[in-house]
Amino acid sequence: MPGPRTAPLPGVAALTAVVLALAACGGTEPSAAPDGTTAGPSAAAPPTTAGTVGPTASGATDTAVPETLTFTGRTIDGAAFSGSSLAGKPAVLWFWAAWCTRCRAVADEVAAVQRENAGRVNVVGVAGLGSGAEAMRRFAKETGIEGFPHLADDDGQVWRRFKVTSQEQYVLIDSAGTVVHTGPLSPADLRKRVAGLN
Repeated sequence: MPGPRTAPLPGVAALTAVVLALAACGGTEPSAAPDGTTAGPSAAAPPTTAGTVGPTASGATDTAVPETLTFTGRTIDGAAFSGSSLAGKPAVLWFWAAWCTRCRAVADEVAAVQRENAGRVNVVGVAGLGSGAEAMRRFAKETGIEGFPHLADDDGQVWRRFKVTSQEQYVLIDSAGTVVHTGPLSPADLRKRVAGLN
């Protein structure tokens, strides 16, 4: 099985895309913590509150924004995106690459998980690893995953923030903003983990 792919540094994205496109998708298995959760970069660290999302009519703040969600980006359609929009609900970040055959194979499952949990869990795709804007949009359309937002992250900003180094991986975040899983998941495990998010 090929080794994991790493997020490219700025300036080498095009070369990385060519090299990785010639290889099959790869990934690594995460290590399990003693309590059965998957060890991730910040799985044990409690979130810190960095701000709030929008004032209410009375001027009070609505939902606290944990540090985990204080990031911004652009969607594959060019719209601005703020991680703070995910505050208050569990979130699933799905890291994929447009050229990845394994990502294409599970796209239906990820879209089904999003539909089944709409309103309760935020699902966001994070495309990168030299995918290119046009290929990202084409992948989303061809796989039917346009029902939820996808970030165009070829520069690797969000990938590095969550310490994701290979495609077709997931970061699961609970409603308090704590990362509770980082790594690959089978479709069955994804459904089980998402059902248990609170």
